[in-house]
Amino acid sequence: MKIIKPRLTFWQIFNMNVGFLGIQFSFGLQQTAVNPIFSFLGANHEDLPILNIAGPVTGLIVQPIIGAISDKTWSPRWGRRKPFFLIGALIGSLCLFAFPFSPALWFAVGLLWILDVGNNMAMEPYRAFVGDKLNDKQMSFGYQMQSLFVGAGIVLANASIFLFQDWFGGAETVTEAADSIPRWLYYSFFIGAILSVTTILWSVLRTPEIPPSYEEMEEMKVHNAKPLKDRIRAPFLEIVEAIKDMPNFMWKLSGVYLFQWYALFVYWQFIAPLFRESMNFDQSQALSQAAKMNTTYNVTTMVVALALVPLAVRFGGKKVYTASLFLTGIAMLSIPYIDDPMLVLFPMVLFGIGWAAMMGIPYSMVSKIVPQERRGVYMGILNMMIVIPMGIQTLSFGPIVKNLLGNSAINAILFGGVFFVIAGLLALRLKEPKSVNEEDAPIPMGGGH
Repeated sequence: MKIIKPRLTFWQIFNMNVGFLGIQFSFGLQQTAVNPIFSFLGANHEDLPILNIAGPVTGLIVQPIIGAISDKTWSPRWGRRKPFFLIGALIGSLCLFAFPFSPALWFAVGLLWILDVGNNMAMEPYRAFVGDKLNDKQMSFGYQMQSLFVGAGIVLANASIFLFQDWFGGAETVTEAADSIPRWLYYSFFIGAILSVTTILWSVLRTPEIPPSYEEMEEMKVHNAKPLKDRIRAPFLEIVEAIKDMPNFMWKLSGVYLFQWYALFVYWQFIAPLFRESMNFDQSQALSQAAKMNTTYNVTTMVVALALVPLAVRFGGKKVYTASLFLTGIAMLSIPYIDDPMLVLFPMVLFGIGWAAMMGIPYSMVSKIVPQERRGVYMGILNMMIVIPMGIQTLSFGPIVKNLLGNSAINAILFGGVFFVIAGLLALRLKEPKSVNEEDAPIPMGGGH
């Protein structure tokens, strides 16, 4: 059924996206601090990809299933999507608090699995929640606002790492054992644990959900009247049916995502080891430099995220997205050739422009072309297109970096840059989608919910 949704104010869109700050603070710690923690606890270069298998596996299983379940859920008190990202935030918060206390590598890896379950439970219902609330004319703005909070969360996470090292790490650099987690790193995880819950609560309490239509409510009643075994099977059947009916645009996007997300996982795993190799930094210095790199690109994301909206309107989302992939490829290809800790931050401006587009524009384009009543499951499927490349990377890149790239972090980053260029070339094949959810009628003005 086609729906005409009211136009939301700036602050309504702002409030609904605040929860991404906490989710992405957690993600920022995973990007920058988790792999160095694995190294502190004894992991080698070739071990890092497989130790990160938790993200792809949990994302592949949890997100589409939770998305499909949320499509069939409604509570007058709690809503449709909110219960899932609130429970996910609570799980993530507990894991972040416990992470720096990991006594051994196996314990840290186990916590990463649970943390990823929590983050995945929160993420796709949240993305569907934003799509549920916005009309087509505000969809790009809403998802780019989401990119702004993605950048802000990761900026705060990474800034906390190098600032806490500067403020609290001096004495411990001398006295702390080389194979233990520095005490100054604990504080970043504690802040993440607090933000994970508080920012989600902000969005939950300030943003009401749109009730399902009469037809959707009737469909839910039929679903809830089925035997328990049929209700358990339903999300899996829904995923299969949705994949069969998936728009051609999403199939083409999956090819772009294969190379894009493979390359991003390479970057996050090997940016800290790169500086141990290229600048002869010790483990803590390399972690701090990686945090500065990630802070730089996410500050850029915050600055340019909303500026990409008029560019996407004028030139089309496809062109802006394609250009962003090439810019990110150029950034990764240049990083290994810069040996100055300050100058190496400049390529991250290009990386940040790319990250802003990647975290907003594809979601906006997909959200316009999938049916409202199946948005949750399709957002989960879109995430499958992210985690499958990550899973392939975690299984394949350890042997690649060891046997083909000379166990070199420099070569690993260059490899990722080439994959971004390939992703850009494949993005040229995308065709701008047209909406299936709204009628071509004027959108009512006012501060509707």
